[in-house]
Parts: sequence; structure tokens; C-alpha cells
Amino acid sequence: MGGPFKPEKEPAGLNWDFWLGPTARVDYIKERCHYTFRWWYEYSGGKMTDWGAHHNDIAQWALGMDDSGPTEVFSKGDAPSKDPNSYNCHPHFEVTYTYANKTRLVCKSRGENGVRFDGENGQWIFVSRSLIEASDSGPRPKGKGAKARASKILDTPLGKDATKLYVSGNHMQNWLDCIQKRQECICNANVGHRSVTVCHMGVISLRLGGKKLIWDPKKETFDDAEAVKMMSRTMRGEWKLPV
Repeated sequence: MGGPFKPEKEPAGLNWDFWLGPTARVDYIKERCHYTFRWWYEYSGGKMTDWGAHHNDIAQWALGMDDSGPTEVFSKGDAPSKDPNSYNCHPHFEVTYTYANKTRLVCKSRGENGVRFDGENGQWIFVSRSLIEASDSGPRPKGKGAKARASKILDTPLGKDATKLYVSGNHMQNWLDCIQKRQECICNANVGHRSVTVCHMGVISLRLGGKKLIWDPKKETFDDAEAVKMMSRTMRGEWKLPV
């Protein structure tokens, strides 16, 4: 949230017209540029495509959907500013996705930054970039310094028939290792594409007022003409995608 911001003179060394690329020509505002560009729908998708790309990637991985995605989405959120010189992404939202196997994925702007998996009998696992917690039953403790219950989920060794995951260490090292070994990286281009597609689906639903949309993960399109139209945009001037 923020704005309205005051237009300024373009700083020396920045080709503002080129930076804008295929988007509409507007006056230079520093908040439209480096880093904070992500809070404008002209250039990004707000918090949904910022943090969502990281966490929905993990959710897709856990669901075995790295090469697919949900089949339905609907949303609710606080209306963004309509001032042309203010951030215009939804400041708060809750987006609900449903997969073909009826699994629900709920993506919220509020709450602790991470991914929580809820089991059928009260079990849960919470994971973020630097933390993993779990419990066999009961709610996750809240508040600063709260500790999760001891859990067999994390302490019990995996059985011989358990699904073993790709161990990469970290993305940079994985990339270097795969160059040398001629292997596919843990997050290849298609995985990244599928993860951010989930985010874009949520943004489109939000921008259509929370509309419930049906998605075909094989054809990668909506059943709604208004939503399909939002999957691309008119490009300014001579900008175009190569055929």
C-alpha cells in the first residue's frame, strides 16, 4: 500500500521508455521502478507473484503437480487503489485453488510466511525457507518463541517404499552441478512456469472481482472469455513477442 507518488524527472542513465517496454507510457515515478515495480499490475502481480511464486512452487511439488496445476480458482481481497500514481495491486487477499483430486490450496497475504500442509487427522507440517515444524495432532502453537510439539513425522525414518525427493542443497549449487553432470535442475523452466501460473490465475480472479474460474491445466486456458483475455495484453509501439 502506498501513494499517491509524485512524478519526477527521469534520472540520468535510465532509459525510462525502454524500461517501460511494451507497457503504457507514463511519467517517471521512482516507485514504479527498481524493486517496488512489483506493486503495480502493469509490471507484476503484487505479493501474489512475489512470495507466491516461492511458496506455491513448494505446494505444487508436494502435490505432485510440477507439470500440471489446479482446475479451479476463486478469491476475495481488499480493493486496490484506483489512483494512477499509487500502488494498484490488491493489498490483502485470500485465493482458493482446487485440484482434480479435490485437494484445496489456500493462498493468503496475511499470516506467517511459509507453507502449511494439513493432514486428514489433525497432522500438519509447516515449512519456510529456514524452518520445518510438524505435529501428529493439534493446532500449531502461535506467537513469538512458540515451539511445535515433538513429532514422529520428522523423527521417524522414511520407509523403503516412501517417495524420496530430489536433494539439491541450494539452487545455485544445483545449477552448477547440473551443468557438469548434464542433469535437469530441480526447478527447471517448466516447473517455474507452472508455479507462477498458479499465481497468475489468482491475480486474474482477484482482478475480476473474485470470480470463480475453471482452468484446464493441459490446455493451459480458462473456460471464461474475460479471463482468457487477461492472459495477454496489448503491447505498445513496435514491441512484440517473437513467433
